[in-house]
Amino acid sequence: MSLLGIGAFARAARLSPKALRLYDELGLLKPAHVDPVTGYRRYAPDQLEQARLVAWLRRIGMPLARIRTVCGLEPDAAAQEVRSYWARVESDTAARRDLAAFLVDHLTRKDPAMASPSTGTPSAPLNIRYAALSDQGLVRESNQDAAFAGSRVLAVADGFGRSGGPASAAAIDVFERLETEPVPAGDLLNSLEDAAERAGSAVRDVATADPAPATVGTTLTAMLWTGSQLALVHIGDSRAYLLRDGELFQITHDHTQVQALLDEGRLSADEAASHPQRALLLRALSGARPGDDGPDLRLHDAAAGDRYLLCSDGLSAVVPNERIGEMLAGTPDPEDVVRELVDLAREFGGPDNVSCVVADVG
Repeated sequence: MSLLGIGAFARAARLSPKALRLYDELGLLKPAHVDPVTGYRRYAPDQLEQARLVAWLRRIGMPLARIRTVCGLEPDAAAQEVRSYWARVESDTAARRDLAAFLVDHLTRKDPAMASPSTGTPSAPLNIRYAALSDQGLVRESNQDAAFAGSRVLAVADGFGRSGGPASAAAIDVFERLETEPVPAGDLLNSLEDAAERAGSAVRDVATADPAPATVGTTLTAMLWTGSQLALVHIGDSRAYLLRDGELFQITHDHTQVQALLDEGRLSADEAASHPQRALLLRALSGARPGDDGPDLRLHDAAAGDRYLLCSDGLSAVVPNERIGEMLAGTPDPEDVVRELVDLAREFGGPDNVSCVVADVG
């Protein structure tokens, strides 16, 4: 069989030689032959199909690690993996659409809290039932988590460093005060961003009393409720999930070194789960001077029947998402489900503090 040089193969596959070299390094598409002296790569014509598949998957934005998984599957399983990936992309796109709709309403001076996103007509306000629980776990000497649930605010924080407990409590206290502060519906994200800045200042105040202030801080995941929408602020590796129509979605993105490697396609999901630096944070509210990377802010349209979970990594890093989803779907009362989630984390060894907030939209 006649082999193609890397230039000819790249043209036939509609890939660049640089991309082919990267795919070789990652084990996605190994050349049929590499000259031992010059290092020149040659490819077999029957490798074109896989090369084109890789190119198509990259075109839809799939990370390289997930492409490697897809390429190793049988066609039916590969198709299911692509469907699963695209469902997540559509969910993320929907979140950006919601934020864009909010901004349009805000700029045209409409009230996003009282208008239906699809029709622009007034919609009935929704309400929430909620519960929160924080537990020390089975290994830690103290609980550095903090959690709060109220009629307008849901929040979880996971402190770190010697003063991590006071740091998480200080951040939660700022958001707890939003329960009684007036928040104009058209200024929802700004109010949440201001609260996040105040929480960061409160954490730095706590850290100043610590001998190593830069090592003190906390994650923060919080929601501010308006009656038809939830504004979300998130920094660190605590998480927010949405259970909608029986399907569980993670609606926050971890700010960790391992997640960054996953995003770049440098790690697979299995490799990430056992990575020695999986708890290394890239962003948090900390005693260090604030940098350019602040918290994520977004708006989320709520619907009757939704169930939200906010949790520290004492749950999400220990219990598989499938088990979390089963528990959320199978336990009707928020008070019961937070207790069962904490008990589940303890059944998995309880290696860390664990905090959960559950809110049902009715």
